[in-house]
Amino acid sequence: MENLKVVQLDFGFECESVKAIEKEVKPAKKQTSDFVFDIMDCLASPIIVFKSAWQDAIPLELLGNIKMARLLCTITQEKTASLTETLVYMMPRTFEAPMPMAWVNIYTWLGLQYALQFKKKSQLKAMVEIAPKDLSEYEKGLLNTLRKWIYDKRRKALKHTYKTTTVSKSEDILEIQEKLF
Repeated sequence: MENLKVVQLDFGFECESVKAIEKEVKPAKKQTSDFVFDIMDCLASPIIVFKSAWQDAIPLELLGNIKMARLLCTITQEKTASLTETLVYMMPRTFEAPMPMAWVNIYTWLGLQYALQFKKKSQLKAMVEIAPKDLSEYEKGLLNTLRKWIYDKRRKALKHTYKTTTVSKSEDILEIQEKLF
């Protein structure tokens, strides 16, 4: 990103005269690093799912759409997990045991949103019949809490992975190459 040049001008108002001063405004490192980390988060973060024996039952098509859903959330500057990601998290839990009615409503509503977002006509017909059209305030609160929790877990996992795989400056490039080959 280029440095911005700011010039302050005097427009002749009755106040102390101000000479034209040229200042350079540099972008904050945190903003740049946050942007890079957000993109890494969309593309490289692990997918958080409910720990269950049913983890392998999640359809590959659903898993494949998570990166796109994350990118859409990043573009809209949402600091929560995407609806698709939340659906994937809940899926193994639904196979284990019956859930309370609020969570059933949330799960079916998430399925409807997935079908609408990714234009799955066959799923949409089934989901329209069983999913609620809107969630209650209580259910929205539960959903938002779960989405924030998944988002935090995902970012912590990426940070942990990033910290453990970064190369220390004391290591020589030749030593690193020897390790790789």
